[in-house]
Amino acid sequence: MDKPVCVVIGIGPKNGRAFATRFAKEGYAVALLSRSTGYSSGLAEELGAKAYACDVTDPEAIERAFAQVRADLGDVDVLLYNAGSGQFGTFDEVPDEEFEKGWKINVRGLLQSTRQVVGPMREKGQGAIIVTGATASLRGKPFTAAFAQAKAAQRSLAQSFARQLGPEGIHVALVIVDGGIGTDEQTGDEGMLRPSDIAETVYRLATQPKSAWTFETDVRPFKETW
Repeated sequence: MDKPVCVVIGIGPKNGRAFATRFAKEGYAVALLSRSTGYSSGLAEELGAKAYACDVTDPEAIERAFAQVRADLGDVDVLLYNAGSGQFGTFDEVPDEEFEKGWKINVRGLLQSTRQVVGPMREKGQGAIIVTGATASLRGKPFTAAFAQAKAAQRSLAQSFARQLGPEGIHVALVIVDGGIGTDEQTGDEGMLRPSDIAETVYRLATQPKSAWTFETDVRPFKETW
């Protein structure tokens, strides 16, 4: 395959769409992985991409989806792990299964997806794995008891990847999204992040020169209190 391959995991009308659009614009062959293809199939047609059903809580589904991506497009050059979920509530309100589900999506799914792409990246001595993180990874609040623990574990796992894989030429980076995500039609004055602007940061991370890599960066609207 002539085109570099970018896989976006977690496709919705905001970040997922913006990430896929940005990389497609740069000439990547883009694979859209999401739990169902109800939304992603239309986006794939629009971008000339391919959509795949992949529930990241299911290890076998991850393996099947990546096998199909490799067969259709080739080895993965860039992995954008945008899957993220977590029920909000205090620790005594959130059911045990929701604590576990948050971990499966944010942490185990990242682990298993990375295992699917890292072999060819190692052979080439290059590649990028960019993870969509959250401010909750840095501090827990009462209503983020389930979400924060999963995002904190995701951040630690990503850092472990970065420290191991960096010397092998593979860039792992975490983007902490701090603030509400709006639409591209908004100007930013509303105090919301525009998805295309987040996507610009993600693209720049994925293409950073090796001499000045970033592991962690945060993005927030200029009106956000932090």
